[in-house]
This record gives sequence, C-alpha cells and structure tokens, in this order.
Amino acid sequence: MAEVTTRELLDTCVHCGFCLPAGPTYGLWGDESDSPRGRIHLMHLLERGELEWGPAPARHFDRCLGCMACVPACPSGVRYDLLIERTRAERRERAPRGAWGRVLDAAIFATVPRPRLLGALSWPLALGIRPFALAPRIRPADLRARPDRATPARGERRMTAALLEGCVQRALFGRVNRAAAQALAADGCEVVVPAGQGCCGALALHAGREHEARRRAAATVAAFAGHDRVVVTAAGCGSAMKGYGELLGTEEAHRFAAAVRDVTELLAELGPAAERAPLPPTRVVYQDACHLNHAQGVAAQPRELLRAIPGVELVEIEDADTCCGSAGIYNLVQPRTARELGGRKAHAILAAEPDVVATANPGCAVQLQAALRRLGRGDLRIVHPAELVAEAVTPAQAT
Repeated sequence: MAEVTTRELLDTCVHCGFCLPAGPTYGLWGDESDSPRGRIHLMHLLERGELEWGPAPARHFDRCLGCMACVPACPSGVRYDLLIERTRAERRERAPRGAWGRVLDAAIFATVPRPRLLGALSWPLALGIRPFALAPRIRPADLRARPDRATPARGERRMTAALLEGCVQRALFGRVNRAAAQALAADGCEVVVPAGQGCCGALALHAGREHEARRRAAATVAAFAGHDRVVVTAAGCGSAMKGYGELLGTEEAHRFAAAVRDVTELLAELGPAAERAPLPPTRVVYQDACHLNHAQGVAAQPRELLRAIPGVELVEIEDADTCCGSAGIYNLVQPRTARELGGRKAHAILAAEPDVVATANPGCAVQLQAALRRLGRGDLRIVHPAELVAEAVTPAQAT
C-alpha cells in the first residue's frame, strides 16, 4: 500500500474549525496558531515553501500536546496524528533545539526507554526523596513488582495474550502489569511475558525521533511474533503499537497492529468469567488517558469494567476528555503548560470527592499525582483500572 503523502493529508482539512474547542492549548490561549487548524495551516505554508523553518513555527508545534482530541472531533477525517508525527520529525531535522533542549532530550532518552536503568535511578523515590516536582510517590515493592513469565488461566483457557511490560510501567508501576495478568487470568486468559522485549518506541515517535521509533517498533514486532493478542497496560504504548502498520509499512507490522489490545479492551472482549467480589464502598473517578480515549477510541470499556465491580461508584468529572498535561514527555519539556492543565484536571477531580482515581497510563498517573500533591491531596490513591478488577477477582492476591 502506497504511503499517503503529506500534501494529501493536508488537503483533507477544509478549515471548518470543529477542532478548535478540542485543542487544549487553543483553549488556554485562544491563539489560532496553537489550534489544530492553525498548526495545519503552518504545515501547509512550510510544505509549499511559503514559510521557512525557525523558532516561531517550531514553538507552535512544540506546544502541541499530541493528545489527538482533534482527530475524533474532525468531520473530514483529517489524520492529524500522522501529520504531527511527520512534522515533529521534520522539526528535529530542520530547526534543531538549542543547547539546553538537546541536553534535556538526550537525558530523557538515555534513561526513560531503559527500564532497568530507570528503576535503579528511582530507588530514592521509594525512600521518600523527591528530587523534582514530578517525581511520583512509590513504594520499594513497586520497584520489585513484576508479573510472572507465564500466568495460567483460571478455569477454562479462553485465550492467550502476550503482555508488553513497557518502560515507565515496568520500572515504576510493575504492580499494574501484575494486576493486569491476574485480572485476565481470572477471566480465562493465559498471559505470557515474552523475553527480550524492550521499549516500544512510543516516546521516540512522540518526540519526532522517527528512526529510533521505527527501530524499536521493528524489534517489538519481532519479540512478540507468534502471539494472537498483544496486551498493553500503558495507553501511549498501545496507541503507538496500533500504528505500527503505518509506521513500518509492512504486512507483518499491520498484522501485529491488529492484534494489539489495551488491557481494559481485552477484558471487555473476554467478558467476565470470574465473579467480582464486593470492594468496600468506593467513589472512583476514571480519568481518560488521551491516547486511549482519542487515539484508540477506548472510553466505554474501562468504565464498564469499573461499574461491574460491586461497591464501586463511578463518578464523572467536568471536561473528562481534556488532556491532563502529561502527553508523553510534554510535562518535562513544556512544564508550565503541563502544570496549568494538570491543575485544572486536579481541581475537577477533587470537586467529585472521589476515594480513588483510576487512569490507564503511567504518565497520567505521575502527572495527576503531582498536581494533586500541589493542592494538598497527595494522599489520594491513583490506580490503573486493572488493579481494581484484580482486587475484585483475586482478593487474596490483591496488589
């Protein structure tokens, strides 16, 4: 299949403006150049040679969260996801960052995609030492938690799935992967963790490191070869992996992408086989991860899973589908904007008076924890939806 050209993607936009209210940065500042439509206009000018690359256009692309809220909002089907990925790769080549930006970029990609190194560097966090504002609250057990290499299905085996451990998820929130395996196994899915898996390339793709993203994507496809389902607990990873077909352009990559499921998606696909034991009465806010909701179209399934747990009262919040400001590495490279968005989200969450916040992406969990801590509610429990399901189906082994 021939790759769609950037000009063809750009020409799909009819500049109707339906994307404007969906764009978080346009909502913050009201600047057309910081809206999806405005950025597409800048892409047009750059593609036609009517505008030169430089700090001004680069700044507007850097401010984009890549939350993809504009994609489902667009009546013309503009593939803004592909456009922003290509533009960020071009920005990296044509308008290199300054010295500090390059240092920060190098530091992020020297550590985050390497879960063993990231885990080793994170031990001070488990001891209560937070060297920077975004540092999450974790326990020593979190740094040691990992799922078994194989978790057999309880009762009749209905399916087998291979679990991606991820980078931040594996290093800081291994309990989430373990809970996902327990929840799936309770509903009849055998879960295996393939050896040799590494970073899926999602962060590199988000940052315009196209060659690195392709290399990591190809390695991931090879590591998971032979499995009918690939299950993911991090929304950003799942979104990138479902796009491997377009990224790599091979039949094998397209087949792989079609097999990828978010854990909430797969649990919904299986349907409950295990009885859900009642939890203590718990008000739960479900925070939509953008790359699960907007990019993958998975919004109803996590909510259905939570509502099916006796004792859980699911409460919605204002602007639930607006980005929390995490957005891959956005809260590291655009901290002021991320902080403002995180604050808005935290205020909306607290207005609902929850006992627990559930979100399906580790970056969102880190971002929300920091925002809530600034408001004096760092004690509010933040979990992955799979953790609550695991507590209900395997109470004796609850994570």
